[in-house]
Amino acid sequence: MQIRWMIRRDMPEVLEIEKKSFEYSWSEEDFLNCLRQRNCIGMVAEHHEQIVGYMVYELLKDQLHILNFAVAPGHRRQGVGTRLMDKLVGKLAMQRRQEITFEVRETNLAAQLFFKSRGCQAVDVLRGHYVDTDEDAYQMAYSPFGNDVLRMDRDKKNRLADWDDDRAAA
Repeated sequence: MQIRWMIRRDMPEVLEIEKKSFEYSWSEEDFLNCLRQRNCIGMVAEHHEQIVGYMVYELLKDQLHILNFAVAPGHRRQGVGTRLMDKLVGKLAMQRRQEITFEVRETNLAAQLFFKSRGCQAVDVLRGHYVDTDEDAYQMAYSPFGNDVLRMDRDKKNRLADWDDDRAAA
């Protein structure tokens, strides 16, 4: 599997994964408008010349912010998401961007548990964050440089932050 920059011809496969992954999916126009921005980057995971996952993130002054992240349903739990996340973590540097932030729908337990398994922490609840459903989101963050690097409040604020890793293994 290789992780590479997203290009225009990847869009049909990316859109197919997007539609299978999210009830309220991004349109092609949403992707293109985002990727036209100077600080917005798209990457795909490709396996045997097939797109099996992707991520879109923005470069901010002191962080990377994930805007969209998905793995094709038939390729989940095979390390695709981990490889994408590892690629993003490799772009962090103590002197520049020190954290990764993103939002996850309150109802997307699979994503919450995946990111928790990668060392991300739920740091806040964003009430009514999603305009399409008025659903809450968990603000999540990751830093390989330790919890003190994260600028957000580290107090536990939700059931995901209280998740017991021993119960998850059971």
